[in-house]
Amino acid sequence: MSTKTFANILTDTVKELACPESYKDLYHEHADGVPLPSSEVLQQIIDLARSIIFPGYYGKSSINTNTLKYHLGVDIEQLYSLLITQIEAGLSFSKLDNVDNASTENKDIRRKAEAEARAEKFISRLPELRRVLATDVVAAFNGDPAAKNYGEIISCYPVIKELTIYRIAHELWNLEVPLIPRMLTEMAHSETGIDIHPGATIGEYFTIDHGTGVVIGETSIIGNNVKLYQGVTLGAKSFPLDADGNPIKGIPRHPILEDDVIVYSNASILGRITIGKGAVIGGNIWVTNDVPAGASITQKS
Repeated sequence: MSTKTFANILTDTVKELACPESYKDLYHEHADGVPLPSSEVLQQIIDLARSIIFPGYYGKSSINTNTLKYHLGVDIEQLYSLLITQIEAGLSFSKLDNVDNASTENKDIRRKAEAEARAEKFISRLPELRRVLATDVVAAFNGDPAAKNYGEIISCYPVIKELTIYRIAHELWNLEVPLIPRMLTEMAHSETGIDIHPGATIGEYFTIDHGTGVVIGETSIIGNNVKLYQGVTLGAKSFPLDADGNPIKGIPRHPILEDDVIVYSNASILGRITIGKGAVIGGNIWVTNDVPAGASITQKS
């Protein structure tokens, strides 16, 4: 039986956990006064964005055409303010603070200015976000004979909940905001069961029927009028390694789906291959080679 007292155990445990070697890849040094991005605040950002893009379906139920302009102004101003705080927190993961020997005060000023500039650019993209998401609503409605109206699609369908967050995250990804885009899409993943990397490029009139289990990798490119079913994976076939045996980051490794492609349930399309315009990929198969335009690929073929 050990003769150590709890005080001894506590001292030894703290000593081991405080050893720099034990946390060297797991530790984040906070900038003074700048916390980590907050999942609670990011949820507020999602809720505000949904109420702006789909007024009346999300946010205040009392909204009408006479008060819409007022509510939009209030919501956008609040969204802008929250975005600044979260982007500023996200920038603590960038190299912004390490480019020179500026004072802490100057770094704070620079970080805040960067956050404001990126938040302003995002706000300016809201009309385009709404336009593209409107095409996704149309695609989901036209693609499901069980759907009765657009309101059902906007309020209930996981694909629209997912795509709203993905398209927000993708805009922030394009603005080179660190960390936050991935946090947003993982929140969407938890909500819908659909996993879309914010770096993926997705065209207009996109829909996913049912949605559960769909995975779309970072460098995927999806054209217009594409439809996926549940369980589809657009993944990488392999990971090229560098001289030290580590995966090479940032190279194109996921599929390209051209316009009008349909992929049925549980199909896995792997590697940097191209599925040509109008092709149909059957369910429960692996595709690792290019598919010509208009082709139909099934288990038998």
